Amino acid sequence: MRKRAPARQSVITSGSLDTVPIAPALDAAMDDARITRGPTRLSRRVLWISLLAIVLGVLAAEIAQLLMFMINLITDVTFYGRVSDVIGSSAGKHVGSFVLSPADNHLGLWVILMPAIGGLIAGVMARWGSRAIQGHGIPEAMEQILQNESNIPPRVTWLKPVSSAFAIGTGGPFGAEGPIISTGGALGSLIGQLLAVTATERKTLLAAGAAAGMAAVFGAPVSALVMAIELLLFELRPRSLIPVALACVTATGVRYATYGSGAVFTMPTVTQPGGWALASYILLGAVVGLLSIGVTKAVYGVEDAFEKLPFHWMWWPAIGGLVAGVVGWIEPRTMGVGYDNIDAIVSGSFGVQMLITICVLKFIAWVVALGSGTSGGTLAPLFIIGGSFGALFGIGLGHILPEFGIDPRIAALVGMAAIFAGSSRALLTAIVFAFETTRQPAALLPLLAGCTAAYMISALIMRNTIMTEKIVRRGVRVPLEYSVDFLQQLTVGQVYNRSVVTLNAEDTLAQIQQWMQLGGPDTRHHGYPVVSNEGTVNGVLTVRDLLNPRTPLATPLSQLVQRPPVAVSEDSSLREASDLMVNASVGRLIVMSRTQPPRLLGILTRGDLISAHARRLHESSDARRQLRFDLRHPLRPLRRIRQRRPRRSRTAS
Repeated sequence: MRKRAPARQSVITSGSLDTVPIAPALDAAMDDARITRGPTRLSRRVLWISLLAIVLGVLAAEIAQLLMFMINLITDVTFYGRVSDVIGSSAGKHVGSFVLSPADNHLGLWVILMPAIGGLIAGVMARWGSRAIQGHGIPEAMEQILQNESNIPPRVTWLKPVSSAFAIGTGGPFGAEGPIISTGGALGSLIGQLLAVTATERKTLLAAGAAAGMAAVFGAPVSALVMAIELLLFELRPRSLIPVALACVTATGVRYATYGSGAVFTMPTVTQPGGWALASYILLGAVVGLLSIGVTKAVYGVEDAFEKLPFHWMWWPAIGGLVAGVVGWIEPRTMGVGYDNIDAIVSGSFGVQMLITICVLKFIAWVVALGSGTSGGTLAPLFIIGGSFGALFGIGLGHILPEFGIDPRIAALVGMAAIFAGSSRALLTAIVFAFETTRQPAALLPLLAGCTAAYMISALIMRNTIMTEKIVRRGVRVPLEYSVDFLQQLTVGQVYNRSVVTLNAEDTLAQIQQWMQLGGPDTRHHGYPVVSNEGTVNGVLTVRDLLNPRTPLATPLSQLVQRPPVAVSEDSSLREASDLMVNASVGRLIVMSRTQPPRLLGILTRGDLISAHARRLHESSDARRQLRFDLRHPLRPLRRIRQRRPRRSRTAS
């Protein structure tokens, strides 16, 4: 029980304060200041953001179809000198190859110039439009999310698809999915800038637009949702998960209405692999993991080489396009998005010679063109490179060890997904995407095995990914792991200090300063709750307030209190408490009960929040045996080893 000294005497008391009431107005103040109360409910604003996400899904799907039309139109004019029914080719039922291929052109040597022209157009648009349209778009979106509150310049919304249409339509070896993802994200950001939304809601709209773009291209809503979580949202919360999921469903529905609901990549039905075959796919995944590291380093190595050229960067995409044109003259199948090549690889239509050719030449053309800074996607080229390598691996190992029962088509699918998992570290996206685009349930286990092996190899060896290397070089720190907020798991009641020193509100400043000059452990705190004779807590005074030389010494402490104390309840989480400290710009909180009238229980300081992390560090770094087996008495049950637990913080105030 708290003992109060007579009036006009310094009241410096330590001990339990369970019976000291709080001022009645404080309960309302706490309601206003608190962030959440226990388990959070979904805010109704999610309904508004979800409605916007559905609209975004429709718009992204239409933009995807428009971009496909533009690519087909430019390809038709550039390589075939005609304007055929490109709308019909885009809306064909064979949805795996709805982008017109330039492989059947008859331009001869002139074909070398076509990608260079497209690269020059993209360079000019970047020079006088926005340099943010260069590259495949996802790193730029990540940078805007992490550094600029998801504010993408509005001009990117039209510059990115137009520049990509010219770069791809003239034979650039890129996928169309990257520009559509980037454009959808820019559109979501634009809507978020036009409306009154928070930065978090704008990030959700950006991710919803990007995911809807991917879903509209491949009809893969689940993998698009997972892609948004792994590469853009950096969180897994209902407030962002629901709108993005609705956008993906909407975009996929629009795609189904236009192209049909069949698998994007046609692949004959495969059978469930045996144990040795599964082990082979794990080995394949590990090898492809090494390949993904090499591909990532090659892309940024070429980019570094272009940085050393003695002329303006506007011309670099034209040089990259020229290299892609030379490679395209050697093997025309390397030009364009190559969705038909992915069809042929996973269906087993390519022979060994074609697989080697398409793997090597596509790699050269894509790496040089992308490193030059033009506008295009990475997904389709990576799938072609990894898929052809996987098919070669399956064919080779199948000839050496036919008893393993390796299916080159499954090996191609594993290689296709594993190279994306290794280079981007989007493990779940790679697995789910390969399944959704081929609809092969028997390939799920090999995909899980191979992609996990590639992911592990990449994470062990490579620090940054093909998605993050560029922005990390600019000083942006990208979170690569998602974990539950440790402060959200602990309550205030587990760490706050119950032994608090309080001051009498009727004491004068002179009395308190005289007491502080005497020294002692009770005078070394940074803040003190001020309690009146009636037992209510008026507020908190810091040492700076008490030692201010401009304050008259005869001033009662009650007049020094500028505002009511900022309070938190015992069942609040430490995350809520830390957020309250930031919002209120204070370093300590009064801990109060939820009883009526509320009672002062103690105080929570910033030091308590820091000390709470001792448990997290202990759980993540202290490797110790938990059970011991007694060899002298083998029939006895195992004994648990007693361990010293981290001491709870006893910081007063």
